[in-house]
Amino acid sequence: MQLTLPPKVTDRAFARLSEINENSDAAKSLRIAVEGGGCSGFQYEIKLEESTTDDDLILEKDGQQVLIDSISLPFLSNAVIDFTQELIGARFVIENPNATSSCGCGTSFSM
Repeated sequence: MQLTLPPKVTDRAFARLSEINENSDAAKSLRIAVEGGGCSGFQYEIKLEESTTDDDLILEKDGQQVLIDSISLPFLSNAVIDFTQELIGARFVIENPNATSSCGCGTSFSM
């Protein structure tokens, strides 16, 4: 049986989430989910949410939260959730060691 290790969230990702919440009336958490679809078989859904669910894994630092539901967790085992700023834009990214391939946009992958 393979051990499911929780993903890691970089300080840069937590810092960006903190910046987002500075201008928000209600603090939001960053939800990372894996869904079927996309050009490679699976795709990441990254969104802001105000509430948690009972089956969420909550990764927290300095009052900021990243949420991952129990169904998505095995797909994200030992992944790294980061925030990047490049010439083409700024976004949250996932470095996933479980993905055997991914599409050019980085939101779709296969296992």
